[in-house]
Amino acid sequence: MTSKLVLVVACALVDPDNRVLVAQRPEGKTMAGLWEFPGGKVEPGERPEETLIRELAEELGVAVEEPCLAPLAFASHAYDQFHLLMPLYVCRRWTGVVTGREGQATRWVRPDKLRDLAMPPADEPLIAHLVDLL
Repeated sequence: MTSKLVLVVACALVDPDNRVLVAQRPEGKTMAGLWEFPGGKVEPGERPEETLIRELAEELGVAVEEPCLAPLAFASHAYDQFHLLMPLYVCRRWTGVVTGREGQATRWVRPDKLRDLAMPPADEPLIAHLVDLL
């Protein structure tokens, strides 16, 4: 059985203390309450970097420039209804103050503490790459 491939891109915003930003999925969305790296679905005709710039502005109110996005790793995960492919970028420079603009909670977390949070299955394998990097 072939399932639909969904391309989603995520970003690990890293603050000067090497903490990573995670956002809690709001009520009413699938996997509500789980903590995830911010990002979103790549729209037709959009490059992953463009998606992140758009999503980080919409979701968190921060402006990111493309040269500040560095690819780190990717996750490939089979959910029941689709297969998710998710590149993870790292960003250390942005302008604006992180604010959950869609009502979602946000939290700065040390990489070695990310495993203490309930996260979507696709996000979990990315933690090791952040621990190694930071």
